[in-house]
Amino acid sequence: MVNLVSDSTATPELNDISLLALEQPQEWDLSDLYKGFDDPNLAQDLQQLQDRAAQMRQLYRGKVDKLSPVEIHQCLQTLEAIAQTSGYLYSFPSLIFAADMRNTEAKQFLDKVMEALTAIENQLLFFDLELQSMEAEDFQVLQSAPELVGYRHYLDRIAQFRPHKLSEEIEQTRNQDSLTGRQAFIQLRSLHMGAQEYEPVETPDGKVANTEADLGALLYHPDPTIRHKAYLSVRQVLKTHNLLYGFILNTVSQDHRIESQMRGYATTLQKQLLVDEVSEPVFRAIMDGMHQRMALFQRYYKLKAIALGRAIRTCDLYAPWQTNADAAPLEIDYKTGVETLLAALEQFDINYARRAEEFFIKGWVDAKVRPGKRGGAFCSYSHGKHSYLLLSYTNNYNSLFTLAHEMGHGLHFACIESAQSYFNSNPPMVSAEVASTFNELLLLDYLLKSSAHDRQLAKALITQQLEDQLNLLFRQSTISRLELAIHERSAEGSFDRTFVNEKWMELYQELCGDAVEVLPEHQYDWARVGHIFFKPFYCYQYTASNIVSLACYQKYREVGKDFVSGYLELLAAGGSMNQVEALRRYVDVDLENPVTIANALNYVEGLLDRLQATL
Repeated sequence: MVNLVSDSTATPELNDISLLALEQPQEWDLSDLYKGFDDPNLAQDLQQLQDRAAQMRQLYRGKVDKLSPVEIHQCLQTLEAIAQTSGYLYSFPSLIFAADMRNTEAKQFLDKVMEALTAIENQLLFFDLELQSMEAEDFQVLQSAPELVGYRHYLDRIAQFRPHKLSEEIEQTRNQDSLTGRQAFIQLRSLHMGAQEYEPVETPDGKVANTEADLGALLYHPDPTIRHKAYLSVRQVLKTHNLLYGFILNTVSQDHRIESQMRGYATTLQKQLLVDEVSEPVFRAIMDGMHQRMALFQRYYKLKAIALGRAIRTCDLYAPWQTNADAAPLEIDYKTGVETLLAALEQFDINYARRAEEFFIKGWVDAKVRPGKRGGAFCSYSHGKHSYLLLSYTNNYNSLFTLAHEMGHGLHFACIESAQSYFNSNPPMVSAEVASTFNELLLLDYLLKSSAHDRQLAKALITQQLEDQLNLLFRQSTISRLELAIHERSAEGSFDRTFVNEKWMELYQELCGDAVEVLPEHQYDWARVGHIFFKPFYCYQYTASNIVSLACYQKYREVGKDFVSGYLELLAAGGSMNQVEALRRYVDVDLENPVTIANALNYVEGLLDRLQATL
């Protein structure tokens, strides 16, 4: 049981005094990991890991099938300790690099650490491989041993991957090749995009936007000319380097194809779904369900076009609903945003909010906008410590909802930290995105209640929620439809940028119908989607988890505080059990039931009806 259940009689008020310093978006403090690149603990930890890995290999290689359940348990604990420290060594330089991708020292140190950790991983590959090679009857003894009950799901997953294992030598070669192969190309794309400079865009109030984050924020500007200029500034860079990004995507996709063939997977999709713990019928049901209801996306933007009195272009998707004449900037500064988020979470559970407050007080958030900072937002979790959140806060409600989203991840991992060992700490992606979206729904309800007399803000919040839902349900699934086309083409041979550009435009035209004008520059927009490079078929999981989040939130609205304990148990489950089973057990949500998908789409349709009634 996770100790996050509300106990208001024992919990003091949120520490307002400690938040007074947050007048501006903060930079994070990574000293919980290491003090700097000259911290002697860095070299010491790395040396100890190398020694422990070598010792374990010497003691147990070739003998795993002879170990008792108690000895297997001891080995797993050792492997977890090694993996945990490896995470610290990787996180420190990677977080510094994400905060400033022009930091050559961080990049060089990250490369050095990745090479060393790959060598350590190769030293230890034998253990899982020998488990996978055990006779089925002997392995089943381990799976049912009471000493290993805490690792049952971990062992079950090893059994699922048994048909796709390679020899230790080949697995080692794959890991080593990744440093200069697929992973190197992924890093090249990130490094290259982080180093780009953009054509500045000046707003009527004299402010100049020249970073990807600031230009992205201008897509919410009331002036259509400003939006168009900001849109073109980013896409011009993508167009200039379209050849490079197309080459990288083809190389990464071909590497996935080769690996799938080597491991005996029918497709890259099959390989990834096994990792995601999602069945192909569920994946297809989600994709088909979204494809059949694209009219919801188009209906919303037709309503928006009527309200704005002009056709909607792809640069106008996030435009405010007010016209230039009556628009007033809906801004929210960082300090107010943090206080608002904490108040919204406190309505759900006081201890949940206290955990969130800790992120700000202890400097685990980097929200400051600056050149060289990685675009987008993320939550990075270090088991045995805590998470770090990165975003670029630009004083608007979109940034606030991004903060709520990433905080959801951080709170999810806080629940896991209290309950799970390392091997059970990594939830499958569908489950991993539930808390983030749930947090946004909590924030939305709080803001709607507190702005009941502010019609402009209330309408802006409803439309923003609709746009977020449409993005998660339809844009993210459209990205996965692009990936289906990419990996199907990859199975036939190489492709070039033209194929990706044309396929992306074709799919986006189908999504938008006659409701949105797809600008020609949008053909290059796929290169901004980091997930298609980092991990194939990642984006459909946003759709799936949003469906689950909506189902969870509807139950919370029905039963109130009685929902909280089960929800926190779901979060705390982490990767310790099958995610479909966990959803059924703790919150009574069935991802395999088509009604769950239909209800999510009906929720969006209800929001559309509510919006249309106000027009």
